[in-house]
Amino acid sequence: MTLHVGLLYSRIRKDEKLLLTELRERDHEVTKIDVRKQTFDISAAPAAFDGLDIVVDRCLATSRSLYATQFFEAYGIPVVNSHETADICADKVQNSLALEKAGVPTPATKVAFTKETAMEAIEEFGYPCVLKPVVGSWGRLMAKIDSESAAEAILEHKATLGHYEHKVFYVQEFVEKPGRDIRVLATDGEPIAAMVRSSDHWITNAAKGAETDVFELDDEALALVRKASDAVGGGLLGIDLMEIGDSYTVHEVNHTVEFKALDDAVETDIAATVVDWLEGKADAAADELEVTA
Repeated sequence: MTLHVGLLYSRIRKDEKLLLTELRERDHEVTKIDVRKQTFDISAAPAAFDGLDIVVDRCLATSRSLYATQFFEAYGIPVVNSHETADICADKVQNSLALEKAGVPTPATKVAFTKETAMEAIEEFGYPCVLKPVVGSWGRLMAKIDSESAAEAILEHKATLGHYEHKVFYVQEFVEKPGRDIRVLATDGEPIAAMVRSSDHWITNAAKGAETDVFELDDEALALVRKASDAVGGGLLGIDLMEIGDSYTVHEVNHTVEFKALDDAVETDIAATVVDWLEGKADAAADELEVTA
């Protein structure tokens, strides 16, 4: 079955190039949709979207992703990931609440709305602990807080920033991981591949220069990946785990996940496996439409 796939983007990175190449090699029709140049009508889909079988959201900006996925769903066009999944994953508070509700082990977290209550949360955790922005990626604006004076300075700085999200203080326990964490790329809870990201820095993120290597998931990790995926609604997800002794904790699930570092670290053809999954999603959506027609 030949598909008409929409690729929603704001910049074509290596990840998107890998997907585009694979889609075109399979003779699927691709419409690139630059969200920066696109307008969305509340009453009808733009003509450019005619005939789309499925849309893949690869927006960099969270706000654009959240609005665009709502529009595609309103137009009756299947989009991955769904708006529900994007909404949960884009906000660390919602992410943590979803994992906790689903019984997925995740770091202890407190949320406060003033400097005073945030300081109380920090003191309850003790030093070090971690302060994160509620929206953000690539390890940006995260702070490891080692002392009371550092906490006071960082809280004061955030409180003076203009955006309301900086007035939401997301405080988390500091997890003593073994100098690395684990990134799993999964489709509806089924892992495609996994890697470890190792660094001397406490933020073990590939965007921060961490070294990567393939990682073999054991039964416990596999179960947690499936459970974490279900907790946020499924889709094409990056699920991040940290090792705690002989066990794991899931600290985040990402919805517009980058996979270029993973593609370099493993032998699995990431783009081919993702497109296999997209074809299945599009077929299932078409079958559902026939049943409801």
